[in-house]
Amino acid sequence: MPVYEYTALNDKGKKLKGLIDAQSTVAARQKLRESNIYLTELQETSGAKKDGPLKQPLGGLFRKVGSREVTVMTRQLATLLGAGLPLVQSLATLIAQTSHPQLKTILAQVREEVNEGNSFSHTMTHYPQVFPAFYLNMVRAGEASGTLHLVLERLADFSEKQQALKGRVRAALAYPLFMFLIGSVVLFFLVAFVVPNVTRIFDEMHQTLPLITILLIGVSRFLETFWWVIVAGLIGGFVALKYFLSKTQKGRTLLDRTLLIIPVVGPMNRKMAVARFSRTLGTLLESGVPLLASLEIVRNIVGNSLISDAIQKAGNDVREGQNLSAPLARSGLFPTIAVEMISVGEQSGNLEPMLYRIAEAYEKEVESSITMLTSLLEPIMILVMGLAVGFIVVSILLPIFEMNQLVR
Repeated sequence: MPVYEYTALNDKGKKLKGLIDAQSTVAARQKLRESNIYLTELQETSGAKKDGPLKQPLGGLFRKVGSREVTVMTRQLATLLGAGLPLVQSLATLIAQTSHPQLKTILAQVREEVNEGNSFSHTMTHYPQVFPAFYLNMVRAGEASGTLHLVLERLADFSEKQQALKGRVRAALAYPLFMFLIGSVVLFFLVAFVVPNVTRIFDEMHQTLPLITILLIGVSRFLETFWWVIVAGLIGGFVALKYFLSKTQKGRTLLDRTLLIIPVVGPMNRKMAVARFSRTLGTLLESGVPLLASLEIVRNIVGNSLISDAIQKAGNDVREGQNLSAPLARSGLFPTIAVEMISVGEQSGNLEPMLYRIAEAYEKEVESSITMLTSLLEPIMILVMGLAVGFIVVSILLPIFEMNQLVR
């Protein structure tokens, strides 16, 4: 069903703007007239459909709804519902103050469907690219228990903490990655374009050059001649490797296994996956989602196929009557401390608080590991850059010093 953006006047002559969901322009005008609104302008927005995924126009590809916009919307909706406003009125308020065009359109359609008698969670299933299964199951549990505003607050808290952790990780890695890229470009430019111009004078000397200089000249001439082959090869190799690792099951499994066994990085990735597993599972269970359904959701968002398979096997064992901690321990992928804490939580009936403690502990460990890793990367990269530049300088100056000795 199309969504129309309208400009109109109310019975007091006040100008109004908004969105309305209707089968056609005639139906939209009829709806507005029944609300005592006098239409002045009406135009259709992007072609979103109730019975399928949202279709974005070409200009909207760079304006897709991100997790940050959804988090802000969730927090605002929880506040409005907590203040006692009905769901339809709360959605209308959100539509009026949302600036993101795609999210505004989606909220308008959700409000119309809810107003027609559909449940909030069922309506959101039409937009899986905006509201993932984790979000939908929590909303569904909140509707069933009558605590939708509390569930939305938990969702907002969860999303904010996940975004904060990702932000700290990206901020910590941004400077070393920037240094690596700039340093690589500078070295490539020096060796491929600057060094050949300097070393051409050695060809006119007709003297024996040091081995280090011969090596530099060979590398620089190769890069000067075939730099485009190297660049094309790097780009092609990157695209092929990305396709293999992301589009094939064998590649994804290889990448996930490698990310867990790499020294230094492996333990950090394992801790991040365990923290994500614990916080997500705790949030789902606290919101009233059954354990088996929660495990099925969590296995799709841990970000590692090996750990995801371990969670699936654990879910199968739980379905047969076992505790959660036992199959997690048998997988060998979950740290012993985390498994023991889950076991204690199961025995004491406080599994959700224990999962939160696990998440907080491993999130702090991840931050500490990243801080230590970046503090080591910076001097190592400076040292490598210094050695590379020193190699170039010595290779050029050594034959010059030998020329001076011959002149004397």
